[in-house]
Amino acid sequence: MTGETNISTLIKDMTPVLNSGEYVFATLKDISKIDRNDTICEFKEKEGTTIVIKKEKADELGLTYDYISSWITLMIHSSLEAVGLTALFSTTLAQHNISCNVIAGYYHDHIFVDCKDANKAIKVLNELSKNYK
Repeated sequence: MTGETNISTLIKDMTPVLNSGEYVFATLKDISKIDRNDTICEFKEKEGTTIVIKKEKADELGLTYDYISSWITLMIHSSLEAVGLTALFSTTLAQHNISCNVIAGYYHDHIFVDCKDANKAIKVLNELSKNYK
């Protein structure tokens, strides 16, 4: 199954879910020092490997981070070829002064927002879904 591409269906059925916990973005030169079972995701950049990890695990490992976020998953299986989903929800969040960092998985889109904005972001996303034409 390749996922949904219709923007109307994607928005109407996105069903945002707030995952429990606090998450941070950290960067490492040597990823082998981290148990990969502890990371949510990782992305290799020329400056180092960025990881997303639970805040308490980052603290336990002594990792440096600046941003503490909440993790929202859009439960619809969105296609990686879908056009407009990220632009629409990120613009809507921005209009409510909520920054977001988006990571696309094979099945779902994942949105990381500042912890203080988590409940507001869920409300905004649910309103977008409910009122999308």
